[in-house]
Amino acid sequence: MTFVIVGYGRVGARTARILHEEGHAVVIVENNPDKVERAREAEFDVIEGDGKNESVLERAGVADAAAVAGLTGDPNVDFAACMAGKEYGCRVVMRISEDYREEIYDQYAEDVDELIYPERLGAAGAKTALLGGNFNAIGELTEGLRLTTVTVPAGAPVIGRKVNDIDLEDFGRIYAHGRGRGAMTIPLPGTAVEPGDHLALVVEQHRLDRAKAALLGESKQKP
Repeated sequence: MTFVIVGYGRVGARTARILHEEGHAVVIVENNPDKVERAREAEFDVIEGDGKNESVLERAGVADAAAVAGLTGDPNVDFAACMAGKEYGCRVVMRISEDYREEIYDQYAEDVDELIYPERLGAAGAKTALLGGNFNAIGELTEGLRLTTVTVPAGAPVIGRKVNDIDLEDFGRIYAHGRGRGAMTIPLPGTAVEPGDHLALVVEQHRLDRAKAALLGESKQKP
């Protein structure tokens, strides 16, 4: 499968690398000369130009791509790239900031296949969104990172807190949330944690117990 990634910043570069390492063809669309050079040094196919321009995306091979990701951080560029990709029947994934109001989130969510918050989701989740995979289907990410799911018990420290406000410092992030038997999804900005909710984490392997303790409480980690 071929994937078109618009934007070769931190998230775009990491997403491209993960897809490439898994054997997928990746084409980068970028208009910043320095980032274009970095992408070429990483041996990616690069189309230099504005991701809002459909002719640029056509040069990138959008007509034959499996998916398009708008990962620039500029919602105008990202949305335009996604809408162009949608016209060609591609799966489309758009980067969005976690501080957007809920009505703006809903506006974009109606038109794209997946919205991602890079601040919480990271490149691994962006890759999963592009492939159309289930968040619960991922086990080991790398030797050093772990993707796992926890269920929040009554009395846990995180109950009542907004998912997007929960801070696992520099060793982990919450990237999806689920309630009851519903599918796990990227949480809306105002989603607060309730007993029985499910939280999906990406965390450093050796700090998994620390992350669980921070979310569930120290006593919940004892045998």
